[in-house]
Amino acid sequence: MDALTGTTADAAIFDADAFRLTPLERDLTAKAREFGARVLAPRAARWDRDAAFPTDNYRDMHREGLLGVCIPAEDGGIGADFRAYCLTAAEIGRYCGATALTWNMHVCSTLWTGALTDDLEMDAETRETHRRRRRLHYDRILKDGAVYSQPFSEGGAAAAGTAAFGTTATRVEGGFLVNGRKIFASLAGHADQYGILCTEQREGEKLSRRDTLYLGVPADAPGVAVEGEWDPLGMRGTVSRNLVFRDVFVAEDAALMPPGLYFQAATRWPHMFMTLTPTYMGLAQAAYDFTVRYLRGEQPGAPPVKRRMYPTKQIAVAQMRVMLEATKALWFQAVTDARPDPTREQVLRALAAQHTVMENANAIATLAIRTCGGQSMLKSLPLERIYRDSRCGSLMLPWTAELCLDRLGRETLYEKGEVD
Repeated sequence: MDALTGTTADAAIFDADAFRLTPLERDLTAKAREFGARVLAPRAARWDRDAAFPTDNYRDMHREGLLGVCIPAEDGGIGADFRAYCLTAAEIGRYCGATALTWNMHVCSTLWTGALTDDLEMDAETRETHRRRRRLHYDRILKDGAVYSQPFSEGGAAAAGTAAFGTTATRVEGGFLVNGRKIFASLAGHADQYGILCTEQREGEKLSRRDTLYLGVPADAPGVAVEGEWDPLGMRGTVSRNLVFRDVFVAEDAALMPPGLYFQAATRWPHMFMTLTPTYMGLAQAAYDFTVRYLRGEQPGAPPVKRRMYPTKQIAVAQMRVMLEATKALWFQAVTDARPDPTREQVLRALAAQHTVMENANAIATLAIRTCGGQSMLKSLPLERIYRDSRCGSLMLPWTAELCLDRLGRETLYEKGEVD
């Protein structure tokens, strides 16, 4: 029981004993839960209402060491692996979806360049150069609290992984000139560095996915511009405006990955594209938690009226619990499967888990609203924000709900190389 608020601390989404969490996972998820309840939840409505980036949250995350959660321990970070990060991010997501989702964009700049690239093939010289370069980025994060973003979308097929990125990088002396445009670029105007996926433009050659580069572009570099308005349905605090690059010079040492490594990672480490799901796993839990508190008359800000005695409410909560437990079980197995060169079954399970989390988060929130009734839709309570935020998950590239179904059906019925 919290002495100040009179409320009981939230139970873990994934019980440490039942799910056999590692000591690091136990510590990080407990830290995220305490931080989320104390810092994130009281501010969440403000970022949503104003469609404002949660800058204060990032300052506090820097003080708590959370900006370096996936920076390798030998480089001064916490050293969380893929699963430890996902479990921690789910706990963050139950308190503020926009913070969790933008934190993911930041963390991936360290997860991809750290644990994931350490699993990939590089010659000794390339690996040493990469480790030297990534330390430049890690030092900015750890010492200065620098925030990184990771814009994917361009309005075409590139973000789905079926075409080369239209944003290009042309080699010049000492680095690259970057030109292009990213849409739905979370943290636009608020990140210190933009981790840009672009295609190296080779003279006389067509753009190829194999030539994808991952470059760290300083937000204040000449030629970088943020454009457009931001007034969406949900995830309003992500501030995902358009980013434009006009002959932006990027030094070669600013590369977040060596040439060719992103394509290798996307091919051999496909679970890297699941890192959006923890936010929505947390939102699913948050919608369920709200419903239980509300029906018990324990939801802060709502009248202390019990509604738990009605059979219709009990059945609805049971349905939500079944959906939540099924989602948790599938998702936990999928993030546990994550590794280089997963089996075909593991990739299919990852796609199924992605689809399930993104769709069920909103399904649970929808059932929560219907079950709790009209007062639960007030903006003074968090459920309507959870509902709006959760609706956005199925649209998230590169694995939207539609693309997951498309791949699941096709790759189940066709072995590699088979055609009709």
